[in-house]
Amino acid sequence: MAKFRTGRARHGNPTGRHLVSSPSGTQAVDRAARLLTEVVHAPGSVTFTELAAATGLAKSTTSRLLLALERNGLVRRDDAGRFRPGEIFVRFAWRGGAEAGLTEVAQPFLDRLGAATGETVNLGVGRDGVVEQIAQVDSVYVIGATNWLGRAVPLHCTAIGKVLLAYGAADLPPGRLERRTEQTITSRAALDAELAAVRERGYAVIDGELEPGLVAVAAPVYRDGGAVVAALSVSGPGTRLTLPRIADVAAACIAQARGLSAVLGHRAERPAGGAPRLAQTTQAQAQREGAA
Repeated sequence: MAKFRTGRARHGNPTGRHLVSSPSGTQAVDRAARLLTEVVHAPGSVTFTELAAATGLAKSTTSRLLLALERNGLVRRDDAGRFRPGEIFVRFAWRGGAEAGLTEVAQPFLDRLGAATGETVNLGVGRDGVVEQIAQVDSVYVIGATNWLGRAVPLHCTAIGKVLLAYGAADLPPGRLERRTEQTITSRAALDAELAAVRERGYAVIDGELEPGLVAVAAPVYRDGGAVVAALSVSGPGTRLTLPRIADVAAACIAQARGLSAVLGHRAERPAGGAPRLAQTTQAQAQREGAA
């Protein structure tokens, strides 16, 4: 019996693989590109409904394409479920070392750290020989709440500053180290020893070194390539940030700093034991070294 053929011609495919027709494949790429363009050009985060309306796509299509874009790091969702440019864009921007957009990218991590601790949370960078706080989440408490934004503070007597110095993200200015309190380290040799301890345990602590009664913990924020570009800190009065509590606060700070570092493209080294070095901080270590 003769075999009938349809009017569709099959093009030769020496690989033997199924070929997706060009029009439908191009259409999917075009639709995804339209969604991505809306997210990137938006002045802030955008909702799913806003994206579907702006592109004119069906909600099912919008959902499917956004999931694909999110899987590939081209868009990300904030804690409210709104869409922002993804990690790929953040990493590309950070290739040049620019700080533009760092505060926006870091905000969810600051918010989570603030919710976990209830204390003041800051993101700081080194600039012109001092610490500059570029983002803050306020404490839920009245006592000990301080607005650090816009206040230049020394590197050698702040938790953020010690992290930046320890990991080569800032340099001490020449001259004598300013004594802010009786607890301030003013010997460069003693400071070098303290910075070595910071690198060993993975975070810095101050106890009354900047202001009497002020305790702070800070952890490094890395970018792709392993360079430290900022530090994330938790601060509050010593009556709340007691020695037993410092271990938990340090662990929370490290966890959020590690999450932010991952968004910036950092991949923590994994020693033979399998745990990232960035997270290798035990409660016993924190309690032994917490008041350093």
